This record gives sequence, C-alpha cells and structure tokens, in this order.
Amino acid sequence: MSKPVKNLITDVYRKKFANLDGAVLVDIRGLTSNDNNNLRAGLLSKKVRVTVVKNSLALKAFKGTNLENLNSLIEGPSAMVYSAESVVTVAREVIEAIKTLETVKVKGAIMDGQVFSADQVKALAKYPTKIEAQGQVVTLLLSPAKKIAGQLVAPGRKLASLIKAIEERKEKTGDAPIAALA
Repeated sequence: MSKPVKNLITDVYRKKFANLDGAVLVDIRGLTSNDNNNLRAGLLSKKVRVTVVKNSLALKAFKGTNLENLNSLIEGPSAMVYSAESVVTVAREVIEAIKTLETVKVKGAIMDGQVFSADQVKALAKYPTKIEAQGQVVTLLLSPAKKIAGQLVAPGRKLASLIKAIEERKEKTGDAPIAALA
C-alpha cells in the first residue's frame, strides 16, 4: 500500500473515531460472510457500527485521542465496535450478538481512557449507562420528598375515607346524608 493511501486511511480513522470516548475491540477472524453481514446488520439496527481497522494505521490515528490506550489491545485482525451512545450499550449489544458466533472474540474495550480486558467487558455490559445512572440518582433524590408528600396527604385521605364511610352508613340506614344536614 502506498504512503499516500496509508495517510488517507489514517485521516479517515481520525475523523471517524474523533468524537468517540470509547469502543469495544473484537476479533472477527473466521467469520463467514453471511454471519458477518448478519452481525453488522443486527448491530446497525441498534445504531452500533463495526469498522475493521488496519492495526498500524489505527495505532497512528489513535495517538493523542481518547482511544490511545486501546493500542495495547490492537493485535491481529481487529474490528472497532462503537456507537454515539454509551460504551456500556455497545458492550451489551456485542455480548448479546456474539452468543451464537463462536469465532468472534472480544479483545477488550475502552471507556473514558480506561482499558477493559475481554473478561471485564462482560462486567462492563452489566453497568448502567450514563442515562440509567442519572435516572437512578434522580429517583434516590426524589424518594424522600415523595415520602414526605405522602405523609402530608395521609391525614386528609383518612378523614375523607371516614366521611365517605359515615355517609354510606347513613344512606344504608335511611338517615339523611351528611350533606343534607348542612
């Protein structure tokens, strides 16, 4: 491959992966073309992309980026699996997608500069995404206020149910309803 072509591919990698803060690296060696197409189509339907990279060019392209620490995992045939969303989402989708494909191996992942080994990617898939974690925090913050509001409303609710019970009893016995007495 000529030097201008290598430089062009390196530039494409830089542009394509510039905004990523993480990705999952997989080895798709031995994957049949039909399985490859099915894997890519299945992941793409979930907004997850797969790009096979040339190792030496990827190493150059990742220098000075959020993906630089991933260089330690780039060895042999490598494919980057990434999304605009969380790396946790990507890890979940990859783990689920490769359950039926014995030839695909997870090499590792990177999230916010931290490298995860192949075994750690399975644990990473169980983490909450950023949005899920924010939702959990909001729920925790709102639960005391919800309990206080429930306690404030409870006496009024009890009083209303007592008045309704008295009214129903008066109607059954034939006495005039409470509203008519007023």
